[in-house]
This record gives sequence, structure tokens and C-alpha cells, in this order.
Amino acid sequence: MTIFSNTFGLAMRNFTTYPEMPDPHALIAYAAKAEELGFDSIWVWDHIFLGVDPPFPVIDSLTLLAAVAARTTTIKLGTGVLVLPLRNPVVLAKELSSLDLIAEGRLLLGMASGWYKREFDAVGVPFDQRGRIMNRNLEILQRLWTEDQVNAEYPPHRLRGSNMSPKPARLPVMLIGGYVERVLKRAALTGGWLTYFYTPAGFTKSWAKVCGFAKAAGRDPATLLNANQLPIYVGPSRAAVEAPMMEWLGQEWDYAAWSDSTKEAAIFGTVDECIAQLRAQRAVGVQKLIFIPYRYRADQVEIIAREIIPGLRGER
Repeated sequence: MTIFSNTFGLAMRNFTTYPEMPDPHALIAYAAKAEELGFDSIWVWDHIFLGVDPPFPVIDSLTLLAAVAARTTTIKLGTGVLVLPLRNPVVLAKELSSLDLIAEGRLLLGMASGWYKREFDAVGVPFDQRGRIMNRNLEILQRLWTEDQVNAEYPPHRLRGSNMSPKPARLPVMLIGGYVERVLKRAALTGGWLTYFYTPAGFTKSWAKVCGFAKAAGRDPATLLNANQLPIYVGPSRAAVEAPMMEWLGQEWDYAAWSDSTKEAAIFGTVDECIAQLRAQRAVGVQKLIFIPYRYRADQVEIIAREIIPGLRGER
């Protein structure tokens, strides 16, 4: 837990609203600036296809992180979340191992089973089997990264004398994203939970389930990691920023109807009001806060780094 406690990440805008396209060079510069400002981690979103007409343009998460890894030295690199069943797990194990070596052990893997059926259909992965495929892919990744040689059958993957070399610089931190009980159990058994737009009450309810599943499996809940991705808009008053914040949250974000993910989790208001709302998250056990700044504006990134984070650390 100590590696996540009192740490603060920043989300990247690697997907946009059509017709605007992601700017890869601006994104790399954004990540370098985040490192300069003292954020502990930078997080990318992951989709292959999203939306139809118009689509949401998305730059590939792992390609972008590789470029960021080459331009930075200390900031950790996170996926929030990688849609694991869409990937060939053997090829992915090689890609992630190589990325972690380039980054010298800075990779943080948030992974989930996915929700967008059209994407699965296009890739040729059975949508209704994504949970089973997720579990299989997790096991393949872990074995290839930790065992000298893997001999196993994971149809259609036939691992015979499979030696994944070189291995990652260190075993990447793995967090599971999602909401339903079987996913929370997977998080408890894998190492932690990454959630999205959860209020303190919603987080408390699901985190208790994660910890309960860990205890039932003989795992110490104190070893589990967690993080919450939260939108934030710091302004002159709560009233001044509420309308534009709600408009943005309605335009670009989805909230799973089967979850406690909600725009009510949004953090907004003055510096002091935002700090108070974020302290409420910390009070219920959120270890890592990942900020999604209002429209990814540079002024918001700056004020989070220079006012919000020091306030949370008692440095103001």
C-alpha cells in the first residue's frame, strides 16, 4: 500500500471528440510537463474503436506510453484501463515487457474486460466470453513474466518451451478495473482495484467487497492497492464552475448503469472546496488519486500541482 498512499496521477487526453484529433506531440509534452510538476504517474485511456458516426478518435495507449517513456525519467506510466481480452496475451506480454524495460520499471497496469461489443466484434473476440478470456490472459501474462519457461495449453495458445526473454524490469503493478462482484473478486486476487468516478460512499461499498474477497482467499487486504480516477475543475467558486463542468461530463463521459460510477463524484469549486472533497476520498481509503483536469486545460494542471496536491499533503 505504501507505493500508492498519498500519490497523485494525471490523466492524458489520448481520446478526443470528433472532429478534433489527438495531437501526439502535444500529449508527449503534456506528460513531460506532468513529470516536471511532480505528478507521480500519467494515465492513458484505451480503446481501438469507440463510437461510430462520429467516432471518438483514440491514439493507441501503449504506443503513446512508449513515446512518453523515452521522454521522461521518473513519472510512472499507467493504463486506465487496458482492455485485456482484445489483445493476444502472448504478444502483449512481449510488448509490455519491452515497454517496462524502456521505462526502467515504471509501468502501472490497469486492466479490464471491456464493455463495448462493437469493438470486440471488429477484433474477432467473443464478447460474451470476455470474463473467461480476461482470467486466461492474466494468467498467461503472469506466468510468462515470472517463470523461466512455460509449458501449458491455453487454447488456442499452445505454450511449449515458451521463454519470455527479456522479462520486465520488475513485475508490473496490476490493478483490475470494473464494478460487478466477479470483477471485484478478480481485483482482490490480482493485487488491486482501479475505479472511475466513484463517490466516497460508492468507493467504500465496493472496496469493502474487494477486501472481503481477499480475506476469503487468505490474502491480507492491507497488501491491496487502489486508485480512483476523478474529474476536477478548480475555479473562483463552486457556482462559477458547476455549469461548464456538468456540460463537459455530459458530453465526453459514460457512466455504467450497473455501477456506482457517477458524475456526482466530480470535484469542483475553490481550491479549499476541492481539497475538502478530495480529503473525503482519502478518508475512506482511496490511496492514489488520478486527476482528470477540466478539458485537460494547462491552467488546471498547474493549479492541481501547485495548490491542490500541496494542500492535500498539508504543505499549504
